Amino acid sequence: MVIRLILGGLVLGAVGAGAWSRSPPLRDPALLNIGYVCRWDNRCIAKQQKAMKAALGYVKKNRTVWKVEVCNRNSARNGTRKDWIGFNNCIRNPAIRPAPVRSRRR
Repeated sequence: MVIRLILGGLVLGAVGAGAWSRSPPLRDPALLNIGYVCRWDNRCIAKQQKAMKAALGYVKKNRTVWKVEVCNRNSARNGTRKDWIGFNNCIRNPAIRPAPVRSRRR
């Protein structure tokens, strides 16, 4: 009986430690943003991280600053949170054109 109590305590301790490690990553703002967008769903977080890495690699390779600015505005959720899947789709979209430049007349 004592052995069962000890084993039960070890199992509960391991479960508690696993739950502790899944707490929000407060020191990583990108992962924290992704976590809030995905509501901490592991599959969604994995998709967002994959899209983030792909988008950042594409931007690094092609260096289209105007497109980054346009897609940042398009992928905003609630003003501050970014949807990386939407950003990745936008940044790779060949149909997106730069906004026309307006001249200031006084």
